[in-house]
Amino acid sequence: MSTTPLRYDADGLTFCGQLACPDGQGKVPGILVFPEAPGVGPHVIRRAAALAQLNYVALAADVNGEGMVYEDPKTMLESIGLLKSQPERLYRRLQAGLQALADAPQVDPDRLAVIGYCFGGWCALELARTGAALRGVAVFHGALNSPQEGSASQIRGKLLVCTGAADPLVPLEQVTGFSEEMSAAGIDWQVHLYGGTGHGFTSPEAGSNPRPGFGYSPSSDRRSWAELRQFLTEIF
Repeated sequence: MSTTPLRYDADGLTFCGQLACPDGQGKVPGILVFPEAPGVGPHVIRRAAALAQLNYVALAADVNGEGMVYEDPKTMLESIGLLKSQPERLYRRLQAGLQALADAPQVDPDRLAVIGYCFGGWCALELARTGAALRGVAVFHGALNSPQEGSASQIRGKLLVCTGAADPLVPLEQVTGFSEEMSAAGIDWQVHLYGGTGHGFTSPEAGSNPRPGFGYSPSSDRRSWAELRQFLTEIF
């Protein structure tokens, strides 16, 4: 298994993700991994490497451009706000990451999925809502609402959502609304709700966050990873 930088262009910028490939020959499924808002950091790089060990090609995709990882929360929130106010720019970036993954030599372009964490989880759903050719989408502690009204019918794959019952950024009414929206659109969906679990529960780097409703949960991380493995086996 190896992990190497992968550069691709979109939206007038160069993006730098991290591509993790399994050992061996032949085409295998590709999984796009969208990171938390700061950018492609240790957490999603580890996740991509872990997926490669399961015999998938995984691209930890850059959404910010130039491989930028924000350290200042104010700058990060301003950047996210700008992208959300110009959704076509965001979609171009998300689609470029998917295309870069599909073009990787070891990837079977007919077997693609996307997963995401926090802001990246919301991005994963937004990409699916554009009608992208995906077998599945997995969201970990990501927002479930969308500005794309009526877009659920465009989703082409199955959905897995893993979220914390104590997450202040994804309240239970949002989970309920999402469930109703996906059911109305006839989507194959599942939601796993973890009690006593807040935002960022899959990332050890979130463990030092002192705010209520935020932080790492080893048990919920372990359970959600098991759900992801089963989900990937099912869709591929």
